[in-house]
Amino acid sequence: MSLPRLVVAAPSTGQGKTTIATGLLAALRAAGHEVSGHKVGPDYIDPGYHALASGRPGRNLDPHLVGEERIVPLLLHGALGADLAVIEGVMGLHDGRLGTDGFASTAHVAALTRSPVVLVLDIARQSRSVAAVAAGMAAYDPNIDIAGVVLNRAGSDRNVEEIRRALSMPVLGVLPSDEDLATPSRHLGLVPAAERHDSVALVGRLGEQVAKYLDLDGLLAVARLAPELDGVPWDPASEIRRVPGRPVIAVAGGRAFTFRYPETEELLAAAGCEVVAFDPLVDRALPAGTQGIYLGGGFPEVYAAELATNRSLIDDLGVAVAAGIPTVAECAGLLYLTETLDGVEMAGVVPVSAEMSDRLTLRYPTATALTDSLLTRAGEQVTGHEFHKTSVASDGDAWEIDGVPTGFSTDTWHASYLHVHWAGHPVLAQRFADAANNASPHISMVVDVPPVEPLRHHGDAEAGAGLLDFAVNVYVGERPVWLDRALHAAIDDTAYPDAAPARAAVARHLGRPVGEVLPTAGAAEAFTLIARQPWRHPVVVHPQFTEPHAALEQAGHVVDTVLCRSDLTLDPSEIPDGADLIVIGNPTNPTGVLHPASLIRSLQRPGRLVVVDEAFMDAVPGEVESLVRERLDGVIVIRSLTKHWSIPGVRAGYLAGDPQVVDQLARLQTPWSAAGPAVAALVACSTARAADEATDRALAIGRWRDHLIAGLTERGIEHVPSSAPFVLARLGGARLSLRDAGIAVRRADTFPGLDSTWARIAVRPEPMTDRLLTAIDQTPQPTS
Repeated sequence: MSLPRLVVAAPSTGQGKTTIATGLLAALRAAGHEVSGHKVGPDYIDPGYHALASGRPGRNLDPHLVGEERIVPLLLHGALGADLAVIEGVMGLHDGRLGTDGFASTAHVAALTRSPVVLVLDIARQSRSVAAVAAGMAAYDPNIDIAGVVLNRAGSDRNVEEIRRALSMPVLGVLPSDEDLATPSRHLGLVPAAERHDSVALVGRLGEQVAKYLDLDGLLAVARLAPELDGVPWDPASEIRRVPGRPVIAVAGGRAFTFRYPETEELLAAAGCEVVAFDPLVDRALPAGTQGIYLGGGFPEVYAAELATNRSLIDDLGVAVAAGIPTVAECAGLLYLTETLDGVEMAGVVPVSAEMSDRLTLRYPTATALTDSLLTRAGEQVTGHEFHKTSVASDGDAWEIDGVPTGFSTDTWHASYLHVHWAGHPVLAQRFADAANNASPHISMVVDVPPVEPLRHHGDAEAGAGLLDFAVNVYVGERPVWLDRALHAAIDDTAYPDAAPARAAVARHLGRPVGEVLPTAGAAEAFTLIARQPWRHPVVVHPQFTEPHAALEQAGHVVDTVLCRSDLTLDPSEIPDGADLIVIGNPTNPTGVLHPASLIRSLQRPGRLVVVDEAFMDAVPGEVESLVRERLDGVIVIRSLTKHWSIPGVRAGYLAGDPQVVDQLARLQTPWSAAGPAVAALVACSTARAADEATDRALAIGRWRDHLIAGLTERGIEHVPSSAPFVLARLGGARLSLRDAGIAVRRADTFPGLDSTWARIAVRPEPMTDRLLTAIDQTPQPTS
């Protein structure tokens, strides 16, 4: 088979292989290529960055774990449909399993796959010696084709030119030193992509730098030199027999459990299992109908306190394992099942305690099964790896490694530090699938409850940690240059902020007197100011943004909730006559419903204040149904710049309306509450130029939303017609599966009137939306 490919290698670890490989994947993808990322060795972390960069699962190529004969089939399997494969090496080019003369080294995999090598050289503290190192690497093994070098962490142009003259091979790029592109480390290496809040942005910057400083055409030419491969793609269905039923396998994910090979899930799916992800940090119970549990690797020691806080899930897990639900736990999974981890109470399934250790255990062993168990038969051997800095108080008899018994096992569960790549030992997957198929489904007594403070739960709590963000409604495009200049100028200004220019600019923009406008620190301050009034009967129309409700309760008010009809529109007759405050969103968050302005006007009464949250009205072309420019007694409109202008950290907003109310609220306002950057943003975004760009953004949002809605409609997913930069859809249990697939959508059961079957999906550009829709296709179908 023909597959353009190259190996990114280095003389030693720490030279920048991950930076170059990840950046190259991102740059090629941005240039329109379909790329796949592969990692030599057992490492789980680098493939996580590869996945973010390529939009495909990161894969491992490890002859020790899976056998030499499976390397080419696994490479072809992972690269199916790709234009090019990038294989990132491990350690130094020729460093392999100790005592084996380079077995499982980068050079070994390069030879097995007949791939040309690009050598990454860190030149930060070297000059001509770099050329000597490169020449030595090229001459050491004539079977390895080093096609060129990339110079990393370059300093002066003079030094780079000195190195170029000394080298006897092509220079395919020179990447300058940039500490902003560093990936933070932890006691076991790099921090996983799924745990970094800035992972998506970091990978994007890597791609931009690689595209700028590396010769992409030259690298593509190197990859196309790779000869055709003899072999066929690995097929999990040929390795495993389907079970009669469709057992649900609960697979731990989230920030604490990021380590597992994608082939493990593919084998289980080929066996007919339904693989369902759950997050031990947030989910209250195991997935419904669980018949098998897989707890992979990760960093539970970092999250021990958070894991222990979720006693609901720990108790549910303990009950399931005790009842005989087949359970496999590797490394982090073992720690989660112990009695205590660093003194913090865990699940108590394995009768030992675990502690952090000063000693790093790193080995690449062949393990022998000591007993018959859920996964093994006595005397069988498997290859695996261990990488941990914790230890347990005593060991059991699951495996014998280096003459010492280790791990714990029974007929129904298996827990040890050993990581095993099941593609190399598919019989383990078969036994697990068979046992799950024969198990009775777990019936949980736990219900999935909202967060402790559901009214204060917002989309930003679900985004981050390397997830593709469909949870937060901030416009994803770049801020305008004129707005950035205004913000930077305000930061440089050392004077106390004066909100008067912002008040005048907004008033001029709206065609209202200055006394009818009040700049605020975002919409949140406006809600708080309103909540501090002596209301007798405040009403909040739900489902809608919950912060006004929360602010009223915090101020000591008892809030009356009025729910919209089944189509999520408001029936005005449902509003109590005695209500002296009504809060309604338009368009409403999270439903996207745009209420007619005439309906809102009909709510006016003497002695009543109607507050309209128009935070997302910017997304409506022409702002039809807006009341922000109408002079109505007893009506206040609240606007925010946060979402449309991508400045959530600036906290810029305003309220406009009845001048007597505006005056009352201004008297309650804390001095200088509108900071300098917020004042600058309000002024800058109140011009004719800003109005034109705001319209362009609204039109773009409309196109993106149409694309999302078309995709949901095509898949038969129930959703609410929206006029906002988000769509409310009934995803059922797919929300959590999407999260484990690296995509965050906003849970909707924290909005009064909605349940856990609903989720709010922020609109994004079409390529991002396509990734969401593809992930939905790979999750269990939503139910209504």
